[in-house]
Amino acid sequence: MNQIIFNFFYNLTHQSAFFDKIIVFFAADFIYIVIILAFLFLLFHHKIFLSQNPVKELMEKWREFFLVCVSGGLAWGLAKILKILIHTQRPFDIFPQVQSLFVETGYAFPSGHTAVASAVAFALFFTNKKVGYVFMFFALLIGFARIIAGVHFPIDILGGFILGALIAYFVKRSS
Repeated sequence: MNQIIFNFFYNLTHQSAFFDKIIVFFAADFIYIVIILAFLFLLFHHKIFLSQNPVKELMEKWREFFLVCVSGGLAWGLAKILKILIHTQRPFDIFPQVQSLFVETGYAFPSGHTAVASAVAFALFFTNKKVGYVFMFFALLIGFARIIAGVHFPIDILGGFILGALIAYFVKRSS
């Protein structure tokens, strides 16, 4: 099933140079924009100077920054550790006919990009549900783009998404 789903999405590549460039953007670079957007949201969604109690607002903002930063950082670190422990090869390492759209090194499971995007999304969800849903969409977009680009199997993306969600949940619960 993993390979069937992978083949379905991967077959979208190498049809159009323009489409391939869009996929590379979402698979490789979009994570940085997601992180910047998350910080901009956290920075500007509280009206500290207009508040009756700016100290309380500032403390709340600090908690939100902590949740997002720690969740994203732990997701990145734990994904790196799990990759080393699990040793899952990438699609292009297993199937010689797969030509990924960009060079990716290291092991595949879980997807670190998806884990970080998911952790940030769920951390934001605990702050603002609507914004969290938008960032969950971004995390899924990154994940699907990485499948289409030929650098991950669907199970790698699912593992990264779940890992990020669990980390954000446990960071929220412990803070």
